[in-house]
Amino acid sequence: MISQYLLEEFESQVPVTRRFLERLPGDSLTWKPHPRSLTAGQLAYHLAFVPGGVVRGAQQSQISPPAFQFPQPASVLEVLETFDQSVATVREVLPGFDDAAMNATWRIVDGDKEIAAMPRVAFLRNIMLNHWYQHRGQFCVYLRLLDVAVPSSWGPSADERSALQPEPQPA
Repeated sequence: MISQYLLEEFESQVPVTRRFLERLPGDSLTWKPHPRSLTAGQLAYHLAFVPGGVVRGAQQSQISPPAFQFPQPASVLEVLETFDQSVATVREVLPGFDDAAMNATWRIVDGDKEIAAMPRVAFLRNIMLNHWYQHRGQFCVYLRLLDVAVPSSWGPSADERSALQPEPQPA
């Protein structure tokens, strides 16, 4: 089943994303690398919110163009609680899509104008997962600029070994 495949991938990335979010220093929530950038807190909140928000949008056959709002969290705990709620939402909603629903056309419509149309699975793959990964990579740069140790993800970072990378053996 398509939804199970996506859920398995999502579940493998949940602990990785949590490690990134947990590294956000509480005193850096309003820091940003450039005047046009989101604050570290806004980006972390977006990273926490995306999966649950996207899967909720996928429950409908069409939505209006999203209003991109980036709330400024008051604490890292708020970000982590948002992440936990988002993960719970994906775990609840995603398994409810059978293959017919995953292959059905999903749309973004602005009045009478169709902005996008794609199979629901493409929306979930591109926005719930790929979009999420893209923002995690962006957040990685924020952590580096804040001089915070960057967690490993698919491979090692300059600060951590990957689970796939063996520990060096003593000589």
